[in-house]
Order: sequence, then structure tokens, then C-alpha cells
Amino acid sequence: MSEVTIRPITEADTDKIVAWRNNPSVQEHFIYRAPFTRESHLNWFHTRVETGEVAQFMIVADGEEVGSVYLRDIDQKNKKAEYGIFIGEDANRGMGVGTEAARLIIDYAFCELKLNRVYLRVFAANTRAIKSYEKAGFRFEGRFRDDVIIDGEAYDIVFMGILREDWLKGE
Repeated sequence: MSEVTIRPITEADTDKIVAWRNNPSVQEHFIYRAPFTRESHLNWFHTRVETGEVAQFMIVADGEEVGSVYLRDIDQKNKKAEYGIFIGEDANRGMGVGTEAARLIIDYAFCELKLNRVYLRVFAANTRAIKSYEKAGFRFEGRFRDDVIIDGEAYDIVFMGILREDWLKGE
């Protein structure tokens, strides 16, 4: 298992983020599949990350940047946020890096941001990701049948979540 840490993204990470998000093996797991551009990422960074609506981090495994993990739509009124992740470097998938990055950002969500709930959406067919999320502490909350249409095909979406009290109890 690699040593995994996370660090806040900076504007200097833009080219790496854009390349990773345009990687077909990353893109296929996202609902939003339009090509990423430097301009679209910089807009995201300046309007969402810098404003605190998104907390986004680079995933560092054994000293190398390999992906990104984030909390989006941070809602301090309702104490919740949506979780997202991508491992941009193909060789680092299936190695436990994503699970460890999830644990690190969940801890950040509950201990630093004082949120009560972190949730995610994942394609039901993405069983590898679902297993990783379960290892990190997320629980199945529901399945929305034919929830999204991509290129004319309907996909089921699984919703998962974790509560602060469960995380702090170590469940």
C-alpha cells in the first residue's frame, strides 16, 4: 500500500487536472462528460474552489500526484457536501489509494469543516468504486433507476452516504 496524503489544489495543478479529466478511463465514470478545458477548470477553481463552495485536493501517493478528491456543493446550513474522486494515473487504480484518499477527506469534512453528512453518486455498474466507498465507510442509501441518460442510454445511479456520528464511532 502506498503512503497517501492529500493537499489543497492550486491554480498550478490545472494542466494535470485537465489531462486527467479528459482521460477516457476517468471520463467514463463521470455523469458530466463534456471535454475539460484549461478555461473551464480555471473557472471552476476561481468560482467554486476559491469561494469555499468546493474543497478540492490533490491525491499524493508515495510522493507522486495521482488524482484528485473533493467535496462539492458544501452546504454549511445543512452541514453536508457531495464527495467526488478520480485517480488520473491509470497505474494507481486498484491499489487502495482511492479508499485512503476518501478516508482523509471524510476526516477533513467532519473534523475541519464540521459537516454532518457526506454523500456521493456513482454509476450502479461501477462495482469497483462502490467497494472502495464501502471500505472508506460510505453506506448504500438508494438506487435511482434510469436516473441519467448519456448518449441515449439510461443508467442507474447509486446514492451512498456517511454521517459524522458513524465516522467518529469508527463504524
